[in-house]
Amino acid sequence: MRSSREISFRLQQEIRNLQLFAFPPRFKDGASSPLAGLPDPGLIAKELACTDFASQVLRLANEIVAHQFPIFGLTIETGPHIDWRRDYVNQISGGLPYFRLVPYLDASRVGDHKFIWELSRHQHLVLLAQAFLFDSRDTYLETVFRHLASWWQQNPFERGINWASALEVAFRAFSWMWVYHLIGNRMPDHLRSRFLESLYQHGCHIQNNLSFYFSPNTHLLGEAVVLHALGHFFPSFPRARDWAEIGRRTVLEQVQRQVRVDGSHFEQSTYYHVYALDMFSFHAVVSRPPAEYMDKLRRMADILHALMGAERSLPFLGDDDGGRWFHPYGPRDQFGRATLATCATLLGRDNWAFDTCDLFSQAAWWLGRTDGSAAGECTSQLFPDSGLAVLHAPGTRIIFDGGPFGPGSAGHSHSDTLSVIANASGRPILIDSGTYIYVGSKELRNALRGSAAHNTIRVDGRDQAVSVGPFRWSNLPSARILTWESDAVEDLIIAECKYDGIIHRRLVRYVKPDLVFILDSVDGPPGEHEIEQFWHLASEDEDRVFLGVAPELAEAWHSPVFGTKHPGRVLLVRRRTTLPSHFAAALVLSKSGTAEVAEQGDTARFAMNDGRVFQIDWPRIFA
Repeated sequence: MRSSREISFRLQQEIRNLQLFAFPPRFKDGASSPLAGLPDPGLIAKELACTDFASQVLRLANEIVAHQFPIFGLTIETGPHIDWRRDYVNQISGGLPYFRLVPYLDASRVGDHKFIWELSRHQHLVLLAQAFLFDSRDTYLETVFRHLASWWQQNPFERGINWASALEVAFRAFSWMWVYHLIGNRMPDHLRSRFLESLYQHGCHIQNNLSFYFSPNTHLLGEAVVLHALGHFFPSFPRARDWAEIGRRTVLEQVQRQVRVDGSHFEQSTYYHVYALDMFSFHAVVSRPPAEYMDKLRRMADILHALMGAERSLPFLGDDDGGRWFHPYGPRDQFGRATLATCATLLGRDNWAFDTCDLFSQAAWWLGRTDGSAAGECTSQLFPDSGLAVLHAPGTRIIFDGGPFGPGSAGHSHSDTLSVIANASGRPILIDSGTYIYVGSKELRNALRGSAAHNTIRVDGRDQAVSVGPFRWSNLPSARILTWESDAVEDLIIAECKYDGIIHRRLVRYVKPDLVFILDSVDGPPGEHEIEQFWHLASEDEDRVFLGVAPELAEAWHSPVFGTKHPGRVLLVRRRTTLPSHFAAALVLSKSGTAEVAEQGDTARFAMNDGRVFQIDWPRIFA
């Protein structure tokens, strides 16, 4: 049920939208560039000119000039004339209705909005502008100007799918702001005038469509960060002062609302954690927020550093959006490296690992830093608000997700509570299945975010919550950490997940450096139930997982990047039994190690090939 306050807010919002649609805002002025307070882009380009980053930018720029666009894990070829409202993967184009009438979640009618929006974020124009600074080829400038002109022609103000999301309008405005900073002084007068007017219209649209009620998460955050930046960098815009104040106030509210005490982002998605941290960090670059805000950034960077581990690779828990706040190119699991390098520079810290090259894609352009490095220390840690635990030893990273779903409808959460992922010697062993898709296939959306796609338990074929749409769960489970112990020899965590009368408890005991014991206890209603335990494997590591009963080797989908998927393998233990029921598993991280796992009544026995024997009693552990 919507509150009277929300109904009133939305009615006023729609009245203003119709006014803007009927009488588009106009702006005629000649603001200067580059943007005051940001590093001199020419100097940054000069310092980075001989780096691998510059070479990669030029390579990508040449592909983009040929209209070959890197979108998520694909290369989209548009041909000589870009249709900015076209989903080139599914070959569907939408029309130009008033933006509120666009059914953007119906892929059968307008295409998959993710692919359309990613191209219209115009982040590739920022890359082309950087390429021009590196190489001075007019082709890069001409392509930027041509793409802007064709986008304006095909996307009139507040008409069509590219106006349907205020966050996407903010992403595009953010890109345009950077284009103006990098090459605005090379724009012809007539283009500059049209550019500034359209940028002003974007700001008006963002101000009137801030997602206070629709999607008050990274949507609202990104919109507010851009609104503040537009007001700050373009003071000649008529509404600049209001934009700067509304944006600043909203971002300060959201850092308190969205970031928990332990530094985790409330959506329970590691990928969105990076999104949010980059957004918050850019706002800090521009606004100089108070000390408590900067402390939240530090805590967010702390948890990101712990999750990425010594191999500095981002684990995908929850939805993987596939995009990035700035420079969305390169391996997705390495995006967090630039984020940590930026935070280290911004906050003056040296306890988060980064290499000099991690500065080039983001911190150099935001903060002017082009050299430096740090070697951060990784330790086992529990982050109690998120329920995430990182079990660590040199060369090993095990992540246990003992946390709840996200707030509200938990739109970006997966049914992965009590799941485990593991890396050893810098290589993945147990993996998360990823996301693949948001809309277009209800079956694949539900499959990739369901319990069967994660290293956890499923009871009677149902997930831990009920899916009621691509971004909504109902009947959310409760989750809590029961035990956490950590020292130089062992880490131990026990947590439980309750839903629909089912109580699933899991113990993970890490005997450093190479043994992990996992015990599951499932209790619930009387009668027989089908219990399934899933272990999703990286390519060649099925010989690292040892189970109390012979498993099935089944096929599953694995999506390393949004929009792509490939067949994967999963070990499946399936039992039809009365409750309570118990399962035992061992993960041997050393290549030469093996284990025998036996379930004997209320006892699990683990015998290692090196002579070590471990015995654990379920009643004592789960009492």
